[in-house]
Amino acid sequence: MLTVERVSVMNLENAMRGARNPMNSWDRSDSGYDEAGAYVLGENDLSLALRLCAAGRDHRKFLRQVFVSMDVTAPLYWWKEFDTYKVGTVANSTSTMHKLHARPIALPDFSTDHLTPASLAQFQRYMDYLETVRQRYVAGRDKADWYDLIQLLPSSYNQMRTVGLNYEVLANIYFARRGHKLDEWHTFCAAVLELPYARQMLEAMEGGAAT
Repeated sequence: MLTVERVSVMNLENAMRGARNPMNSWDRSDSGYDEAGAYVLGENDLSLALRLCAAGRDHRKFLRQVFVSMDVTAPLYWWKEFDTYKVGTVANSTSTMHKLHARPIALPDFSTDHLTPASLAQFQRYMDYLETVRQRYVAGRDKADWYDLIQLLPSSYNQMRTVGLNYEVLANIYFARRGHKLDEWHTFCAAVLELPYARQMLEAMEGGAAT
């Protein structure tokens, strides 16, 4: 299970202006803001962006200046894979160390969408035990109970992080993970395709790599 919420795309205007710096072609820029305040690429700017994307990594440096912020909720086993992307990313997460005990532990806190009915029943009993440990810790503040909570916490526990990336990092993630066996990666890649102009840019990159 994975959700992407509160998505913001920033600095597209400045990134496209920078893309025109090498040829001093700023006078050809035809983009602007619509009534909703979104920056909309004109025909000239979109054509330039797609040509640069198709030309390769060295030519599409402007993508590193298109910033994205999003709230991603996903299980710890997915975050472990996401954490391999260290360059051009930053994330602030909700804290299991400080807040795991702050509210009851329940089944919706975990990704269990692929468990068989028999496994789900076993998992529910496990959650019930964790909740008993949590209540014991809240009542007595015994550090041994706190360690039980932390060390028994399954990797299916869902954690929300506010993530900062850029379009170049997202392109790397998309091409590396779109065929992954984890459904969470398919959900994430689908969210990438919904970002402004991302689908066209990724198609241009793939077409450029094939030529």
